[in-house]
Amino acid sequence: MDKTIVVAVERLKMHPLYKKTYRQTKHFYAHDENNICQIGDIVRIEECRPLSKLKRWRLIEVIKRGSGVVPVEQVLGQEITSELERVQQGAGQVVLGGQREQQAEEGAE
Repeated sequence: MDKTIVVAVERLKMHPLYKKTYRQTKHFYAHDENNICQIGDIVRIEECRPLSKLKRWRLIEVIKRGSGVVPVEQVLGQEITSELERVQQGAGQVVLGGQREQQAEEGAE
């Protein structure tokens, strides 16, 4: 999503019957013209005309810069894609979900 940021707004709500607080998250898709935002930034957005199917907001300013730390899920996703690329290039092993299949051995049998 080039020039798009996803802003997550978390609210604490209280359950009407059990009086326990819980988190409710809402995602807003906002237009970031210069691609200046990073993961963890605190930003100010404003409503604007529809820019795409989901984008109805635009970035006004970056209030506070985030640490730029990449979440673990994203790193693991990159490792899996690099493993798949290696397999597609003919390395011979597929490692997904903890199972190994040796394509070279199957071809020899």
